[in-house]
Amino acid sequence: MNKNIGILDRIIRVVIAGILLYLGLGIYVGSTLGIGLAIVSIIPLITSLLGSCPMYSLLGVRTCQGNSQLPLK
Repeated sequence: MNKNIGILDRIIRVVIAGILLYLGLGIYVGSTLGIGLAIVSIIPLITSLLGSCPMYSLLGVRTCQGNSQLPLK
């Protein structure tokens, strides 16, 4: 899996995931909207941790610098 998400993009995704999780578990707790927001918050969190976004791959977008073909150390 090639990395296609840069550092700034990863930080933004973690912040968005945190906001969605806060809204889901703090503000709208117990409602359908709250559960939905908590579930949706998983997507940006996972993509930021993995460093790869499937939608970016489909669109041919890369926000990271350097060679993404190198194996992880």
